[in-house]
Amino acid sequence: MVAPVLEVVGGHTLSGHLPVSGAKNSALVLLTASILCSDQCRLSNVPSLVDVARMGQVLEAFGIKVKRPEPNCWELDGSAIAHAHAPYEIVSKLRASFFAIGPLLARLGTARVPLPGGCAIGARPVELHVRGLKSLGADVHIDGGMVNASVPGGRLKGAKIYLDYPSVGATETLMMAATLADGETIIENAAQEPEVVDLANLCRAMGARIKGHGTNTIVIDGMEKLHGAEYATIPDRIEAGTFLVAGAITRSDLVVGPVVPDHMTAVIAKLREVGCRIVPEGDNHLRIQAGDRLLPTDIETLPFPGFPTDMQPQLMALLTLAEGSSIITETVFENRLRHVGELSRMGADIRVKGSAAIVSGVPFLSGAPVTATDLRASAALILAGLTARGTTIVQELKHLDRGYENIEQKLRGVGAKIRRITDPNELSADMSSADRLVQTTTEEVKAGDRPPVSIN
Repeated sequence: MVAPVLEVVGGHTLSGHLPVSGAKNSALVLLTASILCSDQCRLSNVPSLVDVARMGQVLEAFGIKVKRPEPNCWELDGSAIAHAHAPYEIVSKLRASFFAIGPLLARLGTARVPLPGGCAIGARPVELHVRGLKSLGADVHIDGGMVNASVPGGRLKGAKIYLDYPSVGATETLMMAATLADGETIIENAAQEPEVVDLANLCRAMGARIKGHGTNTIVIDGMEKLHGAEYATIPDRIEAGTFLVAGAITRSDLVVGPVVPDHMTAVIAKLREVGCRIVPEGDNHLRIQAGDRLLPTDIETLPFPGFPTDMQPQLMALLTLAEGSSIITETVFENRLRHVGELSRMGADIRVKGSAAIVSGVPFLSGAPVTATDLRASAALILAGLTARGTTIVQELKHLDRGYENIEQKLRGVGAKIRRITDPNELSADMSSADRLVQTTTEEVKAGDRPPVSIN
């Protein structure tokens, strides 16, 4: 059976409203937080994604009753939770499921969770999680790829924890664990991302005592138990940023929302530097109007409120068309420049040295067969395809489907020529036989004729 691909016919101006779904990275951890209480939680604005469905499977394996009365609404009943062993076959595909170790320890006093998987964009070690849980009084051992944890006495103890790096995952894991710990926990050098704040707000809705979320010091006063709550996931700032770039790269006038503008300050600033006009449209929407020229700019990825690593590939796609040279420095994930080779297939002029990419703008990109290397690279290649001359075929959609809800339908709704294809014979007639990527195996593409990329 042929794996599906996306066919993107470039050169079409977009117009209209691009709807933004609930935040994937927030929804995953909000679902995990349902482990903390024995009552029912109702979460709305949950995106329908492969990763979210996998998280539901993990929760069901623990004994949580999961219902979906509406497509983007989840009801979770943790009253019968009894199992503390996360299934390897799911955790190995979904890194966020590892975060269950914190609430499992807090609720049951034991947890057995495999080391996580996910996109191959860097090491993303779990040492910060483990070290923090030990500070809270847990015994933690890693054996054969399995993290085994238990709490002597059955209840975690509040502690002062300093994170060597403001890891979002570690902050979320430890904050959830501390909500049911005995005493006060202080997390210093905590992550300040909106997703951390969203989790804290859900926990507070369940009765947790948390303050300082959104700053680098979070204080949690542990409770005996938490109760159920109803809560809505925040809009996805990365999807919103991706759609703003779609407006910029196609020189279009688009409205994107709902959004929380304060979550997107760095991305908005860079798009304005590139030459775009971005203005509020109502209470929670943004309008982007592309300028006549795209100007170069330099980007360095940093923890929030800095420029997000999850927007780096998309901005790189945009900067391939800027009038001048830009430097993009990736400081968060060491393997997050693998999309350079694929953009180069489309005519981009990019040189890589270490963790930096020098992007020299070209007059136009050309459609080509390309392979997505991770979730955000998938979006970058689609964006490049929207503006390229000719047709682009994007392969390896398993990454895209993990993080963007109905992206083809949303883009078609504003005028993009994009469709998902499973039959090679359905490809557009203007694609030459050499360009029919669906007839080429992934292995051949990876070993084939790619522009040389120097990664030192």
